[in-house]
Amino acid sequence: MKNIGDIFSEGQLQALNQEAPTPLYFRLYTLLKDAILNGTIDNGAQMPTEQQLAETFGVSRITAKRAMDELAAESLVERRRGRGTHVTYEYSPQPVQAPLVGMLQEIESMARHSDVHVLECKSLKPPASVREALNIGEADTALHVVRVRSRDGLPFGYYSSWTAGLAKAVTKRDFENAPRLEIFRKHGLAITHVSQTISALAATPDLAAQLDTQPGAPLLNLVRLSYERDGDKEHLVDYLKVFYHPERFKYRMDLKVDN
Repeated sequence: MKNIGDIFSEGQLQALNQEAPTPLYFRLYTLLKDAILNGTIDNGAQMPTEQQLAETFGVSRITAKRAMDELAAESLVERRRGRGTHVTYEYSPQPVQAPLVGMLQEIESMARHSDVHVLECKSLKPPASVREALNIGEADTALHVVRVRSRDGLPFGYYSSWTAGLAKAVTKRDFENAPRLEIFRKHGLAITHVSQTISALAATPDLAAQLDTQPGAPLLNLVRLSYERDGDKEHLVDYLKVFYHPERFKYRMDLKVDN
């Protein structure tokens, strides 16, 4: 392939070199991953060597290696001794949709590269609106988990979720040691469809305290509904609300239209 630096804009390259709470290798990994997922780097293309990446992006070889290790761990590239590293992800345009595999991988990756403090993990009776969405009875319970995620000691996200249909009991320690999606898979939930709504709101005193900001400060609010398929029908199994500190978290989606 041509010089990999030529496929990125000046803005993307500058963002890579700016001061940020996320590690440099993770920013490089994200830049390369986005290019693979959106088809800029084609399936089968040979990736540059770690030394070439280091020279192109002005990073250390260790940083380049960690970024490539992350891509390999997610099966986006394959390394073969004597043959180099090649892309193994086949981009397929979707009609005004983000590929679910890319979205779920990004969610899991963010979870693995941030710290989590689990405030609550307990089966409780959900609010009426959540019970209706999950299609469970008035006396039924769902697993309620409340978490705060942070990087370098700075909290960036407050997560509150209700989950139905888990095959086994889950503990607070489980959520402290593994991403939720990994736990879901281990306990019998297979997510087939995700719907997200993003809005903004002012921080309540409780949210402000958890996210280290001021009451009334703007927050990014995301509601993520995750569905599982049962035969010909899909049913909601997870209702998640997230509140993000906008100075510590950015939400970006690359959408492609099927021509």
